[in-house]
Amino acid sequence: MQDQDMMTKIASGKGFIAALDQSGGSTPKALKGYGIEEDAWSNDDEMFGLIHQMRSRIISSPAFTGDKVIGAILFEKTMDGQVNGKATPQALIDKGVVPFIKIDKGLEDEANGVQLMKPMPGLDTLLARAKSLGVFGTKERSVINLANREGIAAVVAQQFDVARQVLAAGLVPIIEPEVNIKSAERAEADAILLEEITKALDALPGDDKVMLKLSIPAEPNLFKPLVDHPRVLRVVALSGGFSRSEACAELAKNEGMIASFSRALLSDLRHQMSDADFDAALGEAIDEINQASTVKAA
Repeated sequence: MQDQDMMTKIASGKGFIAALDQSGGSTPKALKGYGIEEDAWSNDDEMFGLIHQMRSRIISSPAFTGDKVIGAILFEKTMDGQVNGKATPQALIDKGVVPFIKIDKGLEDEANGVQLMKPMPGLDTLLARAKSLGVFGTKERSVINLANREGIAAVVAQQFDVARQVLAAGLVPIIEPEVNIKSAERAEADAILLEEITKALDALPGDDKVMLKLSIPAEPNLFKPLVDHPRVLRVVALSGGFSRSEACAELAKNEGMIASFSRALLSDLRHQMSDADFDAALGEAIDEINQASTVKAA
């Protein structure tokens, strides 16, 4: 796929984006869910080697194709690794799946009800390397815990600052200001976030487009104006702690939003499975998430 083919697939393709980007502190939890305990590795290199084996198995599976998985978000070490002798981004492209990379370095401590992104030293170098490997876009995550307008405005401002840097490097940013679905102020935070993102989109220079990765809103279709905004390429949803069945049921209520699930996609996969059982479990998850992304509830 060339850049324009990838742009078209992400803008209008039927399916969803797989989030295969667990990193740092979330890797042991992801491996434990996969059936690999912490005594299976003795250092970070071995740990990341095991998570890469898991991701390689997913990407290599006959169930994982561009027919239903239109994109996949990678961790930096996964991007730099190989799948079946090919650079991981190229292995995805060969299956019709558009590659993205997670670029944030984790979260700052909470202030004003939100967690901003930590500094990203060397970002321009990373973006250039990603571009050279055929990566289409990036993903960068912040967290919103309370309906604090000052905090939410700061999250959106930081996200759009990074987005402009990504766009300047020739990549498409996925802006991810995650609203904590367990927050008692979730609905109010959703509403403030909608207002702040709309202002930031309206102020974008030029005609470049961004993507948005948002928590499924408490009020169905609240984010439809963002789906329809001329500066938004696609709006994708994170599962945010919902089970797969819950996340799919909620997502199906939201027109134009497609999934970008991680735990909800991988929750039934186990290291000990035979290839046939693994492929069947992955295929079942892909089918359910694809259905919620493409067929909306009345």
